[in-house]
Amino acid sequence: MEFTNTRIVQITAGLLLMLVVTQTLFLVFFMANVGIPRQLFLQSQPVVLLWGLEGLLFTTLAAFAGAAMVQAKNYHLGWSAIAFSAVLNVVQVSVGLTMFGTLAGDVETPVYSAVTAFSFMVYYAAKLLLGFAALNFGMAKMKAGAKALGGLTALVGVVAMFANAILIVFSRDGFLPSPVAGASGVVATLLLAICLITIAREDRD
Repeated sequence: MEFTNTRIVQITAGLLLMLVVTQTLFLVFFMANVGIPRQLFLQSQPVVLLWGLEGLLFTTLAAFAGAAMVQAKNYHLGWSAIAFSAVLNVVQVSVGLTMFGTLAGDVETPVYSAVTAFSFMVYYAAKLLLGFAALNFGMAKMKAGAKALGGLTALVGVVAMFANAILIVFSRDGFLPSPVAGASGVVATLLLAICLITIAREDRD
């Protein structure tokens, strides 16, 4: 089955928007269940379904972003960042699905601490790459004349890169709260998707 480059960009943007929705739902569900034991939360049906859906979306995103990376005439660095962030997120979601629920009953053990640290390291790296992609495509939109959308996307991308870089270097126990990095990455993903939608529309026209 062959897809045009414009169609691939549209599908990639759609996948990014769906991931923004799933990650927002996860945050809402987490905030609504702060008081319950961690093991019960991680093994709850909504969490398992969200992680499973995200695993499917990220796997598909890796394929389409990778295709765009080799087909596109421009923005290769941005497409590379999206594709590899998807691969990293597949790893991170897989850890959540297969290990977190099993080990959450022993939160004080070195094994649980190591698995959690690894998962968050991968999570921050993926968000940093999405921030980098937002910066890349945001700057491209600015050069194309869409200064408001491009400037905002690039700015949020820089914030996401900086926040997640801090947590990669100093770990999630550092001086920056982990939700700041996650939230900035989600906003960068949203704006990145909007930029891709406009790029696909311009290519089609």
